[in-house]
Amino acid sequence: MSVDTPRRIVLLRHAKAEWSQDSDHERPLAERGRKDAPVAGRKLAGAGIDVDLALCSTAARTRETWKLAVHEMPRRPRTVYEERLYEASLGELIALVNETSDDVRDLLVISHNPGMHALADALAGEVEGDALARMNRSGFPTAAFAVVEFNGSWKGVEHGVGRLVEYWTPND
Repeated sequence: MSVDTPRRIVLLRHAKAEWSQDSDHERPLAERGRKDAPVAGRKLAGAGIDVDLALCSTAARTRETWKLAVHEMPRRPRTVYEERLYEASLGELIALVNETSDDVRDLLVISHNPGMHALADALAGEVEGDALARMNRSGFPTAAFAVVEFNGSWKGVEHGVGRLVEYWTPND
């Protein structure tokens, strides 16, 4: 695949989690989260997103979100459970994306806020329609996703490189 290939990064925040006595890393999805995660998967499939690689935080709520969402997609992509996604800063998220092989056209990242919102906002040099306004108004709630398109290598992903083409929340 050429480094000039159009690429997409999909940023999916985990679905609603329970508050529990467990460690934050081990919090499971709440009932609402178990309902919203498959809906997010169906919306991604309906938008024609055909993911080549999924990077998923190792937290229980992100793993469970991915398990429920991927069953709604046309095919299961290669999935890497990545410890560094848990509590990652914006800089750490960009560094992880930069490690992606150029054989990947569409990348899905399943992680946490504030990182997902910050990354979508940082990458969006251009915006289609009112996606950015809606994203900033809603604050990137649980089970929301953003789709950013760009041309070039994953190594070149940086602030302002892409176009925010879609933003969806379970409340849409």
